[in-house]
Amino acid sequence: MQDYGLVSVVMPAYDSEAFISEAIQSVISQTYPNWELIVVDDGSSDATPKIIQEFIAADDRIKLVRNDRNQGTHIARNKAIEAAGGNFIAFLDADDRWKAEKLQKQLELMIEKNLAACFSSYDLIDEMGNSLGKKVEALEELSYEKLLKANYVGNLTGIYSLDKLGKIYCPDIKKRQDWALWLEVVRKSGPIDGIQESLAVYRIRKGSISGNKLEMLKYNFQVYQKVLGYGSFKSTWKMLIFLNEQFFIKSKQVKPLPPGK
Repeated sequence: MQDYGLVSVVMPAYDSEAFISEAIQSVISQTYPNWELIVVDDGSSDATPKIIQEFIAADDRIKLVRNDRNQGTHIARNKAIEAAGGNFIAFLDADDRWKAEKLQKQLELMIEKNLAACFSSYDLIDEMGNSLGKKVEALEELSYEKLLKANYVGNLTGIYSLDKLGKIYCPDIKKRQDWALWLEVVRKSGPIDGIQESLAVYRIRKGSISGNKLEMLKYNFQVYQKVLGYGSFKSTWKMLIFLNEQFFIKSKQVKPLPPGK
C-alpha cells in the first residue's frame, strides 16, 4: 500500500468508558496503517484513562494527553492538534467510530485530486449502538458560502492537510467549535470534496447538541457573532438563513440505508 504520510487522529475523551474501546479499535483496524492517535482525556472520573493505557501498551501509535480537570472539547481537541506530528489531521470523538477503509479512501482521493481537505457520508446509530437505518449523505462539493448556512461536515469524517493549510485550531467556544474549524478550513482551502460513500458511524446520544435544537441555535449565534465577528443584526439574519437551510434543505441529506446495511 502506498504511504501518503502520517495522519494524526484527534480524539477528545471525557467519561467515555462505555464507548472508547470501539472508537480506538476502529482506528487500529484502518487499512491505512500510517497514523498516530492522540487521545486527550479531559479530566475523566471513570475508567477512560485506564482503557486508553491498555491500548497504548499494545500499540505505540497511540498517545495519551491528560487534563487534570474537565476543560471542554475545544481545548482537548486543540491540545491534540498542537501535539500532532503528521501530514494530515483527522477527527474522531470517543463515542463514534470509523469504517476500516476510511483513511485509505480519503487519502487516495486527496492525493489524486490534490485536495487540501475532504469529508464523507456517515451512518447514524443510537446510544446503545443500534442502527437507525439512516445515513447523512455528504455533498459532492462544499463551498464556504454553503457551509456558512449550516454545518455540512460531519467532524468524524473530516480530514485536512497540514502541508497545504497548516494547523487550524478550534475557537474558544464550548459548542459548535467543529463547525467553526471547518469554516476556517474551507475559507483557506476553497471548496472541498465530499465522498458519498459512508465511511464512519455517528452515535446520537441523549442530551447531545444535535438533539437539542434550542441549544444548537444559541451556539450557532455564537459562531456568527463571536467567531466570525458579525454584528447583532447580521448574526440574526444569518440565523434565519440557517434555520431555513437546516430544517428544509440540509434535512434532505439524511437518507435511508439500503436493506441489510
